[in-house]
Amino acid sequence: MTESRTLMVQGTTSDAGKSILVAGLCRVLARRGVSVVPFKPQNMALNSAVTADGGEIGRAQALQAEAAGLAPHTDMNPVLLKPSSDTGAQVIIHGRVAADLSAADYHAYKPRAMAAVMASWRRLGERFDEIVVEGAGSPAEINLRDRDIANMGFAEAADCPVVLIADIDRGGVFAHLVGTLALLSPSEQARVCGFVINRFRGDISLLQSGLDWLEARTGKPVIGVLPYLHGLFLDAEDALATSAVDKQAARLRVAALALPRISNHTDLDPLRLHPEVDFRWVGPGQPLPGADLVVVPGSKNVRADLHWLREQGHEAALLRHLRYGGRVLGICGGFQMLGRHIGDPDGLEGPAGASRGLDLLDVDTHLAPDKQLRNVAGHVAMAPDVLVRGYEIHLGVSDGPGLARPLLHLADGREDGAVSGDGQVIGSYVHGLLDTPEALAWVLAWASGGEHFAAVDSAARRRADIDRLADAIETHLHLERLFPHLCATDDSALARPGLTGC
Repeated sequence: MTESRTLMVQGTTSDAGKSILVAGLCRVLARRGVSVVPFKPQNMALNSAVTADGGEIGRAQALQAEAAGLAPHTDMNPVLLKPSSDTGAQVIIHGRVAADLSAADYHAYKPRAMAAVMASWRRLGERFDEIVVEGAGSPAEINLRDRDIANMGFAEAADCPVVLIADIDRGGVFAHLVGTLALLSPSEQARVCGFVINRFRGDISLLQSGLDWLEARTGKPVIGVLPYLHGLFLDAEDALATSAVDKQAARLRVAALALPRISNHTDLDPLRLHPEVDFRWVGPGQPLPGADLVVVPGSKNVRADLHWLREQGHEAALLRHLRYGGRVLGICGGFQMLGRHIGDPDGLEGPAGASRGLDLLDVDTHLAPDKQLRNVAGHVAMAPDVLVRGYEIHLGVSDGPGLARPLLHLADGREDGAVSGDGQVIGSYVHGLLDTPEALAWVLAWASGGEHFAAVDSAARRRADIDRLADAIETHLHLERLFPHLCATDDSALARPGLTGC
């Protein structure tokens, strides 16, 4: 493998724009016919996806795979850490659970994790011409530099160039870039090939003097300044997407509980972005607002989040909500919480024990060591023409009389979820339950008592926004500085009118 085949994107902070830059670069290359694949050595996130080879990777890498025109694969994210507490995490290697470790124990485990990272990188290098790599957090975290596998530790091992991205919208962008560079070792500084400034608003001419100073101070080029792309609908890696969405036509009120260990909250993006839905997250210390539908989402630590829910007063609020005719939807861990009982005899998510559920569905759950990982398809049991596509990621196994009223019939012959006897409460293990336009419309009609809502295709919106992101990258970045070998000739893959610098 040559140096030019791997490019790494690192950020000055979390949420600087690493994930979207990698996704956008993958789309730019893929639509020019370049064989490209995304890669993230180590990801810490509770938003995950099931791969074509039956494993689990970060959701951001699944999005990047879509941008590259590929099915997600475990080699794209060989190490995934799913925090179960403030000091411990489930360690997933090549898509499968390898261990549950404390932060200190994971530090000792890192050489084994690094071996998995390099094995995946080499396999991808045998199949693809270009690898675009995403770092994690910041490379300037001094306490994390020893045995680093996520940022410069990987870049040094792979001997690849690095582009550093910073978010100007949060302020201090020049300090972020100069300070990060200063905290790197000489060899690491040498492999930084330039800077990208993300989320810029306003007149670019007013920024030019700062860009000139940055280049003079560091000796590194500014590869480009990406504008703030309002309303970009791309799956969040981990943080809750809380940006305001114009809802002048909203007719249905939806509230979702922002659980401390919430997982796969992207399940609710179709609700959050639907023009006729007034959606809001309910965080710590916030009372449950008046709503037509309350959603209890997935959780990495179901019993602990159920305890938090009760501490916040939400159990009584949910019962009051139902007495007034409201509806409740539970997804995965939320589905388990809606049942009668949750047992964790082996202490898989915390101290061994059992918890009383909310008793809104006649279902009991016990957590088992074998994680269920599968992509699924099917239809709503009460509406055979309403198709559903999604995926399962859970430890729980549920049983009980409530399962005799399933929510879904799956194509593999299984039934999923449950519907309460009065029809006010539904639950499902399927993440992505709302992703198809027909399933989203059905849930909105159920929650509203039968009203009709506009069809919204989340997948089509995502594809359009990936292209919108790629268009911005082509317009505002000097791509010849990132891929000089692809811009070397007039008939190269990247050489076309409108592409800056090629």
